[in-house]
Amino acid sequence: MIVSINPATAQEIARFSVDTPAEVERALAAGAQAQRAWGRLPVTARLPLLRSLARLLREGCAAHAALITAEMGKPVAEARAEVEKCALTCDFYAEHATAFLADRETPSSAARSAVVHDPLGVVLAIMPWNYPFWQVFRFAAPALAAGNGAVLKHAANVGLCARAIADLFRQAGAPPGLFQVLMVEAAAVAGLIDDPRIAAVTLTGSTEVGALVAAQAGRALKKQVLELGGSDPFIVLADADVEGAAEVAVKARFVNAGQSCVNAKRFIVEEPVAEAFVEAFSRRVAVLTVGDPTDPATDIGPMARANLRETLHDQVTRTLGAGAMLRLGGAPVEGPGFFYAPTILDRVTPEMAAFREETFGPVAAIVRARDVEHALALANDTEFGLAASIWTGDERRAVQLARRIEAGAVFVNGLVASDPRLPFGGIKRSGYGRELGELGIREFTNVKTLWIGPAATAPVQAAVE
Repeated sequence: MIVSINPATAQEIARFSVDTPAEVERALAAGAQAQRAWGRLPVTARLPLLRSLARLLREGCAAHAALITAEMGKPVAEARAEVEKCALTCDFYAEHATAFLADRETPSSAARSAVVHDPLGVVLAIMPWNYPFWQVFRFAAPALAAGNGAVLKHAANVGLCARAIADLFRQAGAPPGLFQVLMVEAAAVAGLIDDPRIAAVTLTGSTEVGALVAAQAGRALKKQVLELGGSDPFIVLADADVEGAAEVAVKARFVNAGQSCVNAKRFIVEEPVAEAFVEAFSRRVAVLTVGDPTDPATDIGPMARANLRETLHDQVTRTLGAGAMLRLGGAPVEGPGFFYAPTILDRVTPEMAAFREETFGPVAAIVRARDVEHALALANDTEFGLAASIWTGDERRAVQLARRIEAGAVFVNGLVASDPRLPFGGIKRSGYGRELGELGIREFTNVKTLWIGPAATAPVQAAVE
């Protein structure tokens, strides 16, 4: 049985039966059949589905946002923004997929040649709970536009969202079987990956789960795109606008209660402005409203599960025990639900848990750097490499420094965020492959070389005599 718990109340709100092996078999067979027909359609014939999805997402925005809030605790204003971002992504690929997938002629001596992009087949998507609509649509919109089918294994605590997404695809006119949700336990994933009707795998989740899925897909010799954990640095240099950086830092860390791979987690600040930044940051965090995520005035809702809160508090406790300074928060909020107080840990050093581990919750670690070189060394001193931001008044220097930061994206004087127009993904133990943008739509295609030689000058029969 798969159970959904409202994290704001700790009360059960839904339960789902696990799909039987026979149901899984029917789904995979139907998916393979639907994808073959879908993949033969021209790109232009696939795009009305995306336009319909965008329309339906907007029409049902309030209801979809309410599901997100109920199942994983996201404040309702953020949940509405998540649904709108899904619609924008569908719009983006409806407009640009034809150009992104167009055949490209290439120079070749004595022949005509081109590069074409054919779909791979049915892609297994293993998706997380923290952005239960967005994570699915940022994969599905480009993958289906490219001619693939999809089987979604969503996180166990967002079953209502998974079912709602499947309904959206049906209402939008997706051919039966093209997009399917399987209600299965994690133990069933290896069998799905091994199944010959699954052509590739995409996962967003923890580094530990990503390593398991990568090993399983590697044994099956199947393409993977992995977007895993992060410990993103937010670097504030001495010439930065400290107040402006602190303003953005609050959203960078505490949006979605800090439960995002691309939340800023380590705030690496040059010593000359460290006190000013910590004061400005703390002043803004202290007035954040923690509470009922259905209330539009709420800034921070609950963490998604009790065990996630326990893990976060253990990291805070170990970091303080190692000598960090508590500036704010530092404990679970008493009462029902899985709330944690917005927390600022100062004077964090590289041997501490809040520096070395991914902190997936409303906890910010302040790390003080002696100078620019030390700040860069601290930023790169991590197993992760998803994204980073750098704050400085010298844009030219920022661009030079950004090239030295080991991450899939670096934002200068701005909030790190995924954007359908730009490729998104990480390096090191934050994963590999790219989603979104022009690169993202090609990840699940066969990049095929098509070579056409000169016309034969002699009859075929003569050639074999």
